[in-house]
Amino acid sequence: MEGEPVNVNEFQELARQALPKIYYDYYSGGAEDEYTLKQNVEAFQGITIRPRILVDISRIDLSTTVLGYKISAPILIAPSAKHKWAHPEGEVATARAAAACDTIMILSYRSTCTIEEVASSCNAVRFFQCYVYKRRDISANLVQRAERCGYKAIVLTVDSPRLARREKDIKNKMVNPQLKNFEGLVSTQVSTDDGSNIEAFDANTAFDASLSWKDIGWLRSITNLPVLLKGVLTHEDAIKAVEVGVDGIVVSNHGARQLDYVPPSISVLEEVVDAVKGKVPVLFDGGIRRGTDVFTALALGAQAVLSCRLEGQQFTDLQQRENTG
Repeated sequence: MEGEPVNVNEFQELARQALPKIYYDYYSGGAEDEYTLKQNVEAFQGITIRPRILVDISRIDLSTTVLGYKISAPILIAPSAKHKWAHPEGEVATARAAAACDTIMILSYRSTCTIEEVASSCNAVRFFQCYVYKRRDISANLVQRAERCGYKAIVLTVDSPRLARREKDIKNKMVNPQLKNFEGLVSTQVSTDDGSNIEAFDANTAFDASLSWKDIGWLRSITNLPVLLKGVLTHEDAIKAVEVGVDGIVVSNHGARQLDYVPPSISVLEEVVDAVKGKVPVLFDGGIRRGTDVFTALALGAQAVLSCRLEGQQFTDLQQRENTG
């Protein structure tokens, strides 16, 4: 590529050239045939913008608030795993970039830096993303550590009762790195095959397959933080989420990484917004590549968007400039 990358797509190509194939495939890949992965992006191309002329735009303020926290632009850093595969400082670098851009980072439970390391890296608003495990003590430990460290909300991912079949990862024989957040909770060694290590723990047998709407109450009982539900794609589930008392909804298909042939996120945003009727904030995740994508999601009712294309602080700064410029 000639010259510096000027948009997210060009930076992704640069990452493809720079990263080992196994890492790039993990970051960029989706479930099975990757149909929804493609549709997440292509669905935006079917939505056009109706411009209105002769409107004073001499003063533009992109700032907004999410759960009462003001951010410079309606773009949050979505939760994503294993940042050290892309940057030596991992999630610490991403957190610093989010702070520099005056926005919110959502830390993944599968981070390669601990909850505590990210919290101490800079002064910024952070949320924490998690799942509910069969061993509730593990989920409680992660959530309560995040609360003690000053994270401001819990983002519960509910679209993955089982892990996906990501065929690129299978072909690459991908092995998970040690996940430091689980030290002292389960074995974090990746070399054993007796079912006791974190790789085995974090597979399908570890997630609580019986998880249901009633368990939102359990999560709320162990933390004073607001709870956002990530993975809502239907009018019916949006209504139910409001009924059980969540504090926000994230319209998301997990970046098409967990279940193929679900709708592209942007195609269901309006129906979710209509269902909640302004009772809770609706955030959006999936297919964001340009500022026009952000604008489209906002125009369809999202309060802000989440995005997680990776490459540390320099790239996060670039993406913020692209999406707000």
